Amino acid sequence: MQTEIKEYRARYSLTQDDLAKKVGVRRETIVFLEQGKYNPSLRLAHDIAKALHASIDDLFIFGDDEPEPERRVVLVD
Repeated sequence: MQTEIKEYRARYSLTQDDLAKKVGVRRETIVFLEQGKYNPSLRLAHDIAKALHASIDDLFIFGDDEPEPERRVVLVD
């Protein structure tokens, strides 16, 4: 997974430590997130997005190379 966290931090002149303090994690967590080495919980992703005035989709890029499986709806009488 890739992220745009570093780019959004730069918009607001936030250091990794600043962002970490805003969302209640260690600076190392932000480092690993920016490097794509850590998948955050939904809560953490939400908190980071809120702190950076962005959406989760703006910040996290999922590298889904494979298409989603087709979903079927079965109607039962």
